[in-house]
Amino acid sequence: MGISGPAEDAADVAIIGAGVVGLAIARRFVLEGARVLLLEKEPDILAGASKGNSAILHTGFDAPPGSLEHACMQAGYAEYSEIRAALNLPLLETGAMLVAWTEAEEEALAAIEATALANGITDVSRLRPEAVRAREPNLSPHARAALLIPGEHIIDPWSAPLAYALQALANGARILRNAKVTAGRFDGACWRLSTPAGEVQARNVINCAGLYGDLVDAALRGHSDFTIRPRKGEFVVFDKAAASLLGTIILPVPGERTKGVVLAPTIFGNILVGPTAEDQEDRARADTRTETLRALRARAAEILPALADIQVTATYAGLRPATERKEYRIITDPARNWITVGGIRSTGLTAALGIARHAYGLYEGLGHRHIPIPEPATPRVPNLAEHLPRDWQNPGYGQIICHCELVTSREIEAALAGPLPAADLGGLRRRTRAAMGRCQGFNCLARLAAVTGRRLAVPLAPGPAA
Repeated sequence: MGISGPAEDAADVAIIGAGVVGLAIARRFVLEGARVLLLEKEPDILAGASKGNSAILHTGFDAPPGSLEHACMQAGYAEYSEIRAALNLPLLETGAMLVAWTEAEEEALAAIEATALANGITDVSRLRPEAVRAREPNLSPHARAALLIPGEHIIDPWSAPLAYALQALANGARILRNAKVTAGRFDGACWRLSTPAGEVQARNVINCAGLYGDLVDAALRGHSDFTIRPRKGEFVVFDKAAASLLGTIILPVPGERTKGVVLAPTIFGNILVGPTAEDQEDRARADTRTETLRALRARAAEILPALADIQVTATYAGLRPATERKEYRIITDPARNWITVGGIRSTGLTAALGIARHAYGLYEGLGHRHIPIPEPATPRVPNLAEHLPRDWQNPGYGQIICHCELVTSREIEAALAGPLPAADLGGLRRRTRAAMGRCQGFNCLARLAAVTGRRLAVPLAPGPAA
């Protein structure tokens, strides 16, 4: 059933797209006192570009100085650091080394260091080969030099946006899933948006549709100022046996087109390598290719030779909403009460909270004012980080459902309840880590199907509820 009604009952803002940016914007606008409606076309949140990334909390050391991306990254980093304890968001303090493997790359370090200093990241330092090896003794001895960036860290890529969603909901936002915007009309004061859930109304619209942002703009505004060019990035995740081999994010010297392939710990106790960068037309499919994964694994072993003997736990691919320009494409259309937030690529996880503050500033610039919530509710998300206490370590957890990732029945039940329950297997995996370990669900999917029964909007198996 839709929520259409008199215009005075309209939301202040309708946000299209429940990726990390849309969820961060929903949270910020709710905290500022706006009535927010978030529309997501998929059964669950984070089903698009936000579901696949390297999970790095970036300092913005290499962003173009003075750019909007740089400002949003630093604001996002600062706010994540400020709120993470209250929301129970983990942080794995790894630091990063940007490693030069060739003479040309070594020569490029000076310019990168200068950019970092211009961006206010003053704790970077150059490392000679012996210092590189002292910090990471398992690294290849062919490293010529490195730039140490102590503030680069690893976070949980899914618990953070889930926390933003839950805080938005706890303070009055509404989230509609399976609510693709199929049409819209603006009468000069209010938008009426058609969705499978019915017609909804909002005085303002913020387009955060990610890979489909240009198409949403074209359909509802009549034109788009940019074109999405999906860029696929493939990743390889090594088994937890690799965890002791590396404690620092290993960054490449970036090229003109991409930041390059990263080797990094994960917050779940693995090591990953990726992403690649391959432009494609398809906005929905992100297939992996054997030859690409083989090349990634070989590159990882070149950087960290011991990985040659470590099994691969998982492979995956994500799509980044690249455009014909490198910068963010954030556009206001005051005549239509419209803001587009597009072209948010690999830095979106870090920058999301900063983008949200920027978007609210644009909204205020259009003449809108609200009264911030004085004491907002602050729900906490479950911890899934391997370096912090997990649910299985506490009494009364029931039983272990996923033995690879030690996911408990209590965690599964919690993910199926509450204001934003998991709606499909992808949502359940991102909330619990179930079926994400070495066997990739081979040993636990049947049990998950029995436990979840018909409670998922997209059931794992037909039959009555468990």
